[in-house]
Amino acid sequence: MTLVVKIGGGAGVATISIVGEIARCVADGQRIVLLHGGSALTNTLCERLGHAVRMISSPNGMVSRYTDAETLHIYAMAVAGQINTELVALLQQQGVNALGLAGVDGRLLLARRKSVVRSVTPEGRVQLVRDDYTGQIEHVNATLLRLLLDAGYTPVIAPLALSLEGERLNVDGDRAAAAVAVALHGDALVIMTNVPGLLRDPDDGTTLIENIPADQFTDYLGYAQGRMHKKLLGAQEALQGGVPRVCIGSTSLLAVLNGEGTTIARERMLI
Repeated sequence: MTLVVKIGGGAGVATISIVGEIARCVADGQRIVLLHGGSALTNTLCERLGHAVRMISSPNGMVSRYTDAETLHIYAMAVAGQINTELVALLQQQGVNALGLAGVDGRLLLARRKSVVRSVTPEGRVQLVRDDYTGQIEHVNATLLRLLLDAGYTPVIAPLALSLEGERLNVDGDRAAAAVAVALHGDALVIMTNVPGLLRDPDDGTTLIENIPADQFTDYLGYAQGRMHKKLLGAQEALQGGVPRVCIGSTSLLAVLNGEGTTIARERMLI
């Protein structure tokens, strides 16, 4: 079984326990590719360096980080310089032969830089942003990942991509994980975050939506707010690309795989 696991970059994610469960899965013979975020640490580093954090709201309500050249530099320090190496070290402590990569290594993640980003101001006006270093993934070097998996490595990927012009780009970690899962024909994409899953009421943890049939997925998009919207967008892209199921949850990877959280699947499958 091949699993693609995304560990969120926000505060409150149970990273240590999730890493331990990944080690158990690897020991049981499962092939795992791990991707991670870095939003909280990027914000912290920006604050320490006196660089303002700016978020962009698109006309469809999606919120993303404005990534100018300086923010890209800070983001790369956070995701590739600190978080990636910390996760690799944690996995090595658990006996997993992890190998850290950024998406720029070996042309692992190729993306098209967005020439123009539309941003809605608080007054409702649409502005065009042209100096944003973000991108949409167009190709995953699945051959490289299979070589590493076949050799017994567990790849740990930082969400930096290479543009067609050779630039570093900030790419969304959830959608990057979806692209990797599709490229590897993964059995599941698991998105571990700091909320229990998709909630009907984002302020009430008891309103969890546990199961969503893939053919009814769009009916539930209205419940997604903030970062959950991107997670569901990644889930949609994974399912459309042939991944059988996507699981979203918190705290325990194994529990989420077995139905604790939100599962979006063509068929309900437990391991």
